[in-house]
Amino acid sequence: MKRGTLLLLWGLTLLWSFHSGRLDLLLRGVFHGLVGVTGLVLLMLGVALLLKREKQAERWRWPWLLSGVMAALVLVLPPSPSFSDLASNRPQGLPDPPELAFVLPPEQRSLTEWVRLLRSQPDPDLVAGNPVRISGFVWRQPQGPPLIARLTVRCCLADATPAGLAVKWPESFIPQTNQWLAIEGTMSVQTRKERRIPVVIPQNITPIARPERPLEP
Repeated sequence: MKRGTLLLLWGLTLLWSFHSGRLDLLLRGVFHGLVGVTGLVLLMLGVALLLKREKQAERWRWPWLLSGVMAALVLVLPPSPSFSDLASNRPQGLPDPPELAFVLPPEQRSLTEWVRLLRSQPDPDLVAGNPVRISGFVWRQPQGPPLIARLTVRCCLADATPAGLAVKWPESFIPQTNQWLAIEGTMSVQTRKERRIPVVIPQNITPIARPERPLEP
């Protein structure tokens, strides 16, 4: 009975996470189906054990109780990761982009596509004046102004890689850590710490809700 109850609880937890959209904050979309199937299998196994009559009653053990408490907490407390803190503890280094990313018009490039292009482009002056339309979260830096950033994942948050762009923030606007923003403007080049770097010059900054799928492949 006890094992069946735990399997049933974990199956419901995975299925609820699959249907509620919580996985979008933790896992790349292509793996969501695997979580849903796993939840369904656990649910079926739990029901099968509950329907089976055990000859000898089982006693609750501490690992079982701990597992049940964890499943209940996952159901009650939705995940709310701090993307800025996570980005600060991850090295920057995006995988090679698809070729299509380099032929898109500037205003159609996402933030991560801009970062990939700029890393492959040794001369930032070549993109100066290009229009920019991007969205991301505010990534607080230990030194210097915050960046506008995104997290890219191959699988889940455990392998997340940050991609950030420098922004010349208007004096009238104070970016808040983890705040999601949509920015329209142009790309420029500035000298910071004796280096010429690409910088986004905003014309419009709009606070937005966190996207349903904030992680990018």
